[in-house]
Amino acid sequence: MNSYFANLVIIFITAALINNVILSQFLGICPFLGISNKIKSAVGMGLAVIFVITTSSLICSLIYRYILDPMDLKYLQTIVFIIVIAALVQFVEMVVKKISPALYNALGVYLPLITTNCSVLGVALLNVEKEYDLVEGIVNGVASALGFTISIILMAGIREKMVHNDIPKALKGFPITLITATLMAMAFYGFKGLV
Repeated sequence: MNSYFANLVIIFITAALINNVILSQFLGICPFLGISNKIKSAVGMGLAVIFVITTSSLICSLIYRYILDPMDLKYLQTIVFIIVIAALVQFVEMVVKKISPALYNALGVYLPLITTNCSVLGVALLNVEKEYDLVEGIVNGVASALGFTISIILMAGIREKMVHNDIPKALKGFPITLITATLMAMAFYGFKGLV
């Protein structure tokens, strides 16, 4: 049991920091670049992604383990996972719209785009590919979503501060955002030595 817990810790650290879904695997770049203008929006998107990735990891693992694999329907996994993710995103969209209309408006088109956010599908597919059991899949999902949230909040904080900086005209806007993302990816690469 002790080695199993150690394995879960390694999965968590690896997914959140070392193989960060945005900065190492380059999945989920659209919301990362699109919604990271303000910290409040980034936190809202991060929380929505945490819920969707964690829940989809659980549901997709169960469906794969108890339906697709035993019935030899593995070829349907991508379609089934997308349907599960779309249903979860619709649920999140309804909840956010009801609880916080301001956040719903701030997230705009990026909230429904979680359905097509490749990081959500990527985590579900990685859980299957790495043959994680149910608990390992959930830990990987939570950690990946937390890594997504950390990345997007850090980027939002940096972008809010950059507004007050004297940036050369040629680099203003999207170019400096890409340079910042590159520097963040390089910084996260430093976590490779942890595990």
